[in-house]
Amino acid sequence: MANRILWINPIGTDIFDEPIRELINREKRPETIVDVVSLGRGPQHLEYHYYEALVLADVLHSVKRAEKEGYDAAVIGCFYDPGLREAREIAERLVVTAPCEATLHVAASLGHRFSIIVGRKKCIPKMHENVVDYGFGSRLASFKSVDLGVHEFHKKPAETARRMRAAAKDAVENDLAEVIIFGCTIQFGFYKQLQEELGIPVIDAVLAPFKYAEFLIELKKQFNWGTSKVYGYESPPKEEIERWNLEEQYGARNLWD
Repeated sequence: MANRILWINPIGTDIFDEPIRELINREKRPETIVDVVSLGRGPQHLEYHYYEALVLADVLHSVKRAEKEGYDAAVIGCFYDPGLREAREIAERLVVTAPCEATLHVAASLGHRFSIIVGRKKCIPKMHENVVDYGFGSRLASFKSVDLGVHEFHKKPAETARRMRAAAKDAVENDLAEVIIFGCTIQFGFYKQLQEELGIPVIDAVLAPFKYAEFLIELKKQFNWGTSKVYGYESPPKEEIERWNLEEQYGARNLWD
């Protein structure tokens, strides 16, 4: 039976949809069906917290819609993991994951300490908060910035590769990092060459959460190990959503049917 995964690019442009779809389709299991979507409105990157706040409702309703349409998993495709906790709260059976949490779990299984290569220094405080909140603070060797915005990574690939190589070597030689994590999904396509040069694991922020989603689907289907719905991820009552007319107000009609 096919597994269906929805990759959500939480931005208002579809410029990255097809490259990410092609990458995932090369690496997915044969039985997995993948769809890649973006939001259709909103900011074209999430480098600012205001932009992240703007897309949150659309991200959550995309996740809820994926569940209603029969997907097995949804991946929120930004390393900030925007809405991950909230998405797990509203999903009743759907597996939901996101790049930061997924890559940290993978990296922690492959080496004692890891470094995260980010685009701009601006994003480090929020990402550091996430690393600590996820329980991996003691495993973090460093953050390294390559001073590139989201839309700059693929404009000059050779220069991007050079900067990431320099940052990664610095992390390994001076910070004792044993694993490198790419801290932006749009850094896709660069991990393999860098991994071969360094001789250590380099974790791609698209492939890791996608493969993690496939793994979580297997756990769900084989052992019924899904998101716990007591305490932290208890879902909001449908009666309140209906009584307060939230679906109508936020353009999410019929998602809680």
